[in-house]
Amino acid sequence: MKLSAVLATSLLLAAPLTGAQAQSSNDYASIARHGNPMYAVTITNLTRGSSFTPILVASHRPGVELFTLGQAASDELAAMAEGGDTMPLEDMLLSSGRLVGTGHSAGLLGPGQSVTVEVPAGNANRISLAAMILPTNDGFIALNGVEVPRAGSQTFRVPGYDAGSEPNDELCASIPGPLCGGEGGSPDAGGEGFVHIHAGIHGIGDLNASAYDWRNPVATVTVERVR
Repeated sequence: MKLSAVLATSLLLAAPLTGAQAQSSNDYASIARHGNPMYAVTITNLTRGSSFTPILVASHRPGVELFTLGQAASDELAAMAEGGDTMPLEDMLLSSGRLVGTGHSAGLLGPGQSVTVEVPAGNANRISLAAMILPTNDGFIALNGVEVPRAGSQTFRVPGYDAGSEPNDELCASIPGPLCGGEGGSPDAGGEGFVHIHAGIHGIGDLNASAYDWRNPVATVTVERVR
């Protein structure tokens, strides 16, 4: 399936919750009803003109990383950063054996908007999350296995990251989503070759920098242990 089609499907059908050991959303609802602790993860979009694709949030034990700054992006990370497809990342987390649970937001998170996603706390003390930034070629937001409190809350300031897996041509033909409607991958191979802090939008292609450029941070994320 093309990445643009994956993104369109995710915007329409973003599942509320999935999890380790193939737990369903009903399983998580049962956990919540019985008073088991959860992490409430609230993401706020601080940009003026960018949106975030449906956000994958995961609670897990130590030893899991979505990426390493300065190193090449995995295929799973590139799929998310170029086309908004978080399923490969979720499968990677599940295969690690350290995942406790995952959750997803639904639809795009626009400028100034916030959304809260709950995931089971269990024996997890780490949270990861990821979503593509639109409109970009391969920009994304993330928490990368950060340690979170066993009680109370903690807020993180999140920059925009660049997967380095696709050239930043800023052409709509290679950017998915409602603004551009592209395919989610540039026809030219290449990119910077490593994950780094995103340099923003420069107006070199179809995107107007005055409308879509940003300065970091692009989001805040508050993690609170509840129930």
